[in-house]
Amino acid sequence: MLEDANVKTLDKVVVRFSGDSGDGMQLVGNIFTNVSAGIGNQVSTFPDYPAEIRAPQGSLGGVSGFQVSVGSEVHTPGDKCDVLIAMNPAALKQNCKHVKAGGVIIVDIDSFKESDLKKALFVTDDPFKELGINAQVLEVPVTALVKNALADSGLDNKSVLKCRNIFALGLVCWLFDRPLESALHFLKNKFAKKPAIYEANAKVINAGYNYGNNIHASVSTYRIETKDARPGVYTDINGNTATAWGLIMASEKSGRPLFLGSYPITPATDILHELAKRKDLGVKALQMEDEIAGVCSAIGASFAGNLAVTSTSGPGLALKSEGIGLAVIAELPLVVIDVQRGGPSTGLPTKTEQTDLMQALYGRNGESPVAVVAPASPTDCFTMAFEASRIAIEHMTPVILLTDAFIGNGSSAWRIPDEDEYPAIKPPYVPSEKVAECSWRPYDRDDKTKVRYWAIPGTEGCTHRLGGLEKDYVTGAISTDPVNHERMVYTRREKVARIADDIPGLEVLCDADADTLLLGWGGTYGHLRTAAQELCCEGVKVAFTHFRYINPLPLNTGDVLRRYKKVIVAELNTGQFADYLQSKYPDVEIRRINKVQGQPFLMSEIKEGVKNIIAEK
Repeated sequence: MLEDANVKTLDKVVVRFSGDSGDGMQLVGNIFTNVSAGIGNQVSTFPDYPAEIRAPQGSLGGVSGFQVSVGSEVHTPGDKCDVLIAMNPAALKQNCKHVKAGGVIIVDIDSFKESDLKKALFVTDDPFKELGINAQVLEVPVTALVKNALADSGLDNKSVLKCRNIFALGLVCWLFDRPLESALHFLKNKFAKKPAIYEANAKVINAGYNYGNNIHASVSTYRIETKDARPGVYTDINGNTATAWGLIMASEKSGRPLFLGSYPITPATDILHELAKRKDLGVKALQMEDEIAGVCSAIGASFAGNLAVTSTSGPGLALKSEGIGLAVIAELPLVVIDVQRGGPSTGLPTKTEQTDLMQALYGRNGESPVAVVAPASPTDCFTMAFEASRIAIEHMTPVILLTDAFIGNGSSAWRIPDEDEYPAIKPPYVPSEKVAECSWRPYDRDDKTKVRYWAIPGTEGCTHRLGGLEKDYVTGAISTDPVNHERMVYTRREKVARIADDIPGLEVLCDADADTLLLGWGGTYGHLRTAAQELCCEGVKVAFTHFRYINPLPLNTGDVLRRYKKVIVAELNTGQFADYLQSKYPDVEIRRINKVQGQPFLMSEIKEGVKNIIAEK
């Protein structure tokens, strides 16, 4: 480590790894994140994949990035980075704008030859001057050093070059005083079946660390503050994995086996991958031939008594709409996971947006109400997947869980919960007295909640049929009576509305006595909360609240909104949630901050937007 004069002590730092799609930036970003979480730092990550499957090597379109913020209190991956690792000129050109003034840029100078500069569309032979970079640049001959470290390894040249990312990781671990033991443990597990590859990477990561120790460079190094965390077992987890695990917890707590019927689609496929590995926990995960088969298989599993789930992204949600309507009229529990991405159509498959809200709320034929919930962070995906399952089962309704690519692929440090931290889920089985009296009918329901009782096939005295045609309110037989249809429409609507009695109210954070309320929903939580906190520290009075329950809204929503002179909704679309709230509360004037660029908010964008709205007369 360098002398203390070069050491910056910060409460949080931001690191951005960038290179070609095949350079392993996501891998080293994940390892660095895991190492940091393991020593007590909070973490928040942003994997930034290119939309192209594999753009030409060294081109601007093929740059892949991974940004992580680590520190004592972290809610976002950060706006700009303290340290940028750029493995080639294209990565430098695409990401230099993300570096803080005076920050550190580490480049593999071996990849900055004339041909490499031309691929990245530089017009001079000095890319740093051409870009006007205001940072501490550390030019490291990474490729040459890796070849030297592995000269006696017996690996071919292609395998040797694949280790460049691990050298960069070792250098970054030196820069931030991270222990190599944890990184080596991760690499050993990853390459357990390839000991020669592990040994090569172990040599290279040590070479990178030692290089930093030995060069006595004049760049800053960093010491990151930590604070005591709640005791427990922690792991770094991304949102898609957390979603899968939350479903498993709900299966355990409900006593119903978990079934997933799904079709691969970016960025939701990892949920299918994770659940497919959990046969040991009784999970049944089927990859179906298309999106419609995915939802229909889940509906069949629900009828059979399973906690039934289907996962997708925006285009797949559109295809599933008729099936979801079937679950609505049959009044069966169903969890539909939509990991939102840029659209419309194929749009931006690897980028994030919040543009499926209206589709989730209204995107079905007929009066077809469903519950809609949205997690606020990668770790909250666990909680809200559990909540979606609980609501679906206890209220016998489809529930759409709206995550997004940012929190689905992003990760945070997560404490594995104790078993008693989550409540039992209580399926509304047919009351035993109705079975004994042979008085049960398929659409018998609880008078208070309007929830239809769940008759698991095989239950004696509960033989029945369900389907997509309207049913008689009393007998459950097919009915075309217009008055009965209207009664059933309002009953299904009321059943969903009464879920509001079973969800928590809104909490207001930051300056609750301010005149301005900033709010959002879903995966924008970290950016909005941090922006609100920073505004308050700057003397700008702002209150903050966040929605995880969208339909129905929390019971105190109207009271909270009417408390403020200015209500600002910030979301990654053109104003869908703002329009929804305005329709519910026409007496509240709602202002908007919107972004539809396939990228998460920057705190600076939110702060500027809030200040501009407050300044308006």
